[in-house]
Amino acid sequence: MKKLATVGDNCVDIYPQLGKAFSGGNAVNVAVYSTRYGMQPTCVSWVGDDDYGKMLRRDLAQKGVNTFRLRVKPGVTAQTQVELRNNDRILGDYTEGVMANFALNEEDLAWLNSFDIIHSAIWGHAETAFPALKAAGKILSFDFADKWESPLWRTLPEHLDYVFASANDDTPWLRDRLQTVVQCGAGAAIATLGENGSLAWDGKQFWRMPPEFVEVVDTMGAGDSYIAGFLCAIAEGLPLHDAMKQGTQCAARTIGYHGAW
Repeated sequence: MKKLATVGDNCVDIYPQLGKAFSGGNAVNVAVYSTRYGMQPTCVSWVGDDDYGKMLRRDLAQKGVNTFRLRVKPGVTAQTQVELRNNDRILGDYTEGVMANFALNEEDLAWLNSFDIIHSAIWGHAETAFPALKAAGKILSFDFADKWESPLWRTLPEHLDYVFASANDDTPWLRDRLQTVVQCGAGAAIATLGENGSLAWDGKQFWRMPPEFVEVVDTMGAGDSYIAGFLCAIAEGLPLHDAMKQGTQCAARTIGYHGAW
């Protein structure tokens, strides 16, 4: 199996209604979910020297994620306030904390050279490293989430193998956008569609994957778990359609409980 590293954002998801806090964030979540498939991932990120930072490091270690490059910085760990409405999560106030100044250094880049697949996201502050990582032959994955107007759409796709984003439904606009992303150099573009499944364009054809219908408790982490399942399938050499199926199965498992994991 190819080796996976995730880079960038982490945060603690705070649920006032439940009186609980859960470790999360795209890079953290993708790393944790990948362990479901036997992956032994590394997460490269920063946490604060507060109690939430200690909790996040402890939680990751307990899940089997290598935290050697999860560095502690003076300040607060990133935090998101989360409200539950009809079992859907509504994201409230966000405090970026020490992650506001996150940047990869030369030691981080040297560490990443020992991995095959590297994933980051729109909040990860890692995009400047992608040209060099691509030149080094890495398989690169990036999640734009629902930030369709980000300027990174114009500069990153040529360095990416797998582009992820989220939308509500399969529309002509979305299909045109996915095709454009691949024309700009990406290997494949995948949109998760919530209850409508997922859609991908590989440069030759569109692929649709329906959702798995399960009882929804909390949708937090659904998209991240889809990405993890997908990338672990790619790490095993499976084709795009099978990767979409495994991503869908991983997301269905995640939405059955509170918190990302």
